Amino acid sequence: MLGYWATSQSIVQVSNCDKKLCATIEHIFVDKGVDPKSILDTNNRNKSLRDRTLIGINLLENFDMVSSDITELKGGKIYDPGRGRIFKSNLYFLENGNLKVEGCMMGICDNEEWLPLNVSISEDGSRVAELK
Repeated sequence: MLGYWATSQSIVQVSNCDKKLCATIEHIFVDKGVDPKSILDTNNRNKSLRDRTLIGINLLENFDMVSSDITELKGGKIYDPGRGRIFKSNLYFLENGNLKVEGCMMGICDNEEWLPLNVSISEDGSRVAELK
């Protein structure tokens, strides 16, 4: 589950953050000429966080780091910047290599499949991402 993933609106890096999984937004897909760092967390229910950029925020909470061969993690939480809400969450590593990310509220669940990426970083710090 560790590595870079393409979501419907961003690229996130799933990594180990103090023995917990985190999913940090690395890039947001925006129109040409728009600085991704200018996209703010305007929908956050916590008004004091609405002025922060979405780049760099962590989307996952309460998922313990486990062995790399695990195919599902349950009982965590995910932040949805589009709705500005935190949902109960489950993660499923699918046979096709995608990561199914599920968010649930009051027993109703919705999900999105994140696609695995290979990200290379050049000497000047620029990055290139390609689907695996």
